Amino acid sequence: MEAYKLWVRKNQEFVHSLESLANGITWLLPERFSNSEIGPEAVYAFLGILSTVNQYIIDTTPTKRRAHGLGESTSSWSLCVSILKDAETVVEVAAQHFAGEKSKWNYLAVTEAVKAFVRLAAFRDSGYKMLLQGGEMVNVDDREGVPGDYDGGIRNAMMPGGYSNPGYVHDYHGGIPRSLEGRAISALNRFGENAKMQSDPMWLNKFRRSSDPVLPIEKPTLYTLWFLKGLSGRLFVTGEVLYVLRPLVYVLLIKRYGIQSWKPWLISLSMDLAGMSLLSKSTSLCPRSDDKYYQLSTSEKDELKRRKLLLALYIMRDPFFAKYTKHHLEKTDRYLSQVPLIGFLTAKLVELIVGAQTRYTYTSGS
Repeated sequence: MEAYKLWVRKNQEFVHSLESLANGITWLLPERFSNSEIGPEAVYAFLGILSTVNQYIIDTTPTKRRAHGLGESTSSWSLCVSILKDAETVVEVAAQHFAGEKSKWNYLAVTEAVKAFVRLAAFRDSGYKMLLQGGEMVNVDDREGVPGDYDGGIRNAMMPGGYSNPGYVHDYHGGIPRSLEGRAISALNRFGENAKMQSDPMWLNKFRRSSDPVLPIEKPTLYTLWFLKGLSGRLFVTGEVLYVLRPLVYVLLIKRYGIQSWKPWLISLSMDLAGMSLLSKSTSLCPRSDDKYYQLSTSEKDELKRRKLLLALYIMRDPFFAKYTKHHLEKTDRYLSQVPLIGFLTAKLVELIVGAQTRYTYTSGS
């Protein structure tokens, strides 16, 4: 196993290229979307799990883990989420084949419940950071400021007392005035500090370094976010919890009302919109005397954009797909069927879209 880990870490680009080629070929397997064919989905899931394990091996390289301050449990949760997502399609196909269309929702509900539990655990262990890719990616803080700040970017450019001042920018030396005079004074102060350190005896510098207390970095708890961070913390936690629980609620509603009912579709869409609205609101609140806003990192901003793009999947979910989207796809197919090559490619694309739509796991966005 150690030899395999070493090989994967040394040949990362080759491994990724091979995985992409294999995953692409599986889409062309015969009867990929047949209800009686579990084999193609099992092959696709196996390749997905293998890709996940390889990426986990790359991400848990000792030097990379130490550089980003990643813990073993954090990486393990992301691995669990990825494996569950890869295996969910096999669970759906097998349940539909052996238990029937209606009973498969029981198994999917169990799978979504396990995923929700794992994601909530990952959310807690990460210090209540935003889940990236549904928890598949570890949220490494890339904000400007003190490395390893587990406060979620809340204390960025903070003045004494914990509140941001628009006349200051933040670096490793603390608050720096934006004005030219202020920057010059700050630079002189730092120059004086450096000169003083150079003039001190070496033994005194060593003594200072050894005597400086190393304070452990504490991750925020639910109590600190919910009560001490004010309204922004509550909105952020509520928005993430809605995002985590939405797929489970959606499956339970389908189990109750059926896939062609508008209730699961509308409630699921409402939960997605409400969650993103709460997250956006929690990051845009102005700091108050009893509230600190949550500042998003670059990766978290990208995650919000990804979640907004996932809303497009609602046109692929029944009953919207059966009533509207499918009609337009068939119309486009008939219109382009007379064009050589383009007609063939369009027909194949429509076939793949219609086939993928029959799988809950391909359109659930979970």
